[in-house]
Amino acid sequence: MLDQNFFDRDVLKVAPELVGKIIIRKFDDGSIRRFRITQTEAYRGENDKACHASKGRTPRTEIMYHQPGTIYVYLIYGMYWMLNFVTERVNIPQAVLIRAIEGYDGPGKLTKALQIDQTFNNQTIVDNQRIKLFDDLYQPEIITAPRIGVDYAGKIWAKKPWRFIDKNLS
Repeated sequence: MLDQNFFDRDVLKVAPELVGKIIIRKFDDGSIRRFRITQTEAYRGENDKACHASKGRTPRTEIMYHQPGTIYVYLIYGMYWMLNFVTERVNIPQAVLIRAIEGYDGPGKLTKALQIDQTFNNQTIVDNQRIKLFDDLYQPEIITAPRIGVDYAGKIWAKKPWRFIDKNLS
């Protein structure tokens, strides 16, 4: 299982390295399913205009300032939960959005399949009983692309190639 040290690094190192890792989800009925991460996106703190923390510390962004490995879940469009993992040190607000897993292309689709909701928010991925991340040593072929849905951040930030994709699984 991935430990806190894995997340205690810059998001631009963690995000591509999460591609290819396995999410293990233990559901309320006791069943366990495994999914390989195929896409992530990096959000790099207060200077990144596409990052929630670009407006500074607020009740919504507070969680991004927490321990690396903290789960950050938020709702968009009033119906889709987004699954993120906080990276870097405490008080440096960075996070990785899990954008796709095998069989589910899109962050809302994957959280629905994984039954992720606000009850996961502010938990740690380390030693979590409901969700874990595992490295089976699979080596993805990573390609990069601009992040999706961040045009509001301006041309410079919208075009950053901070989406990481497994070329063979996407």
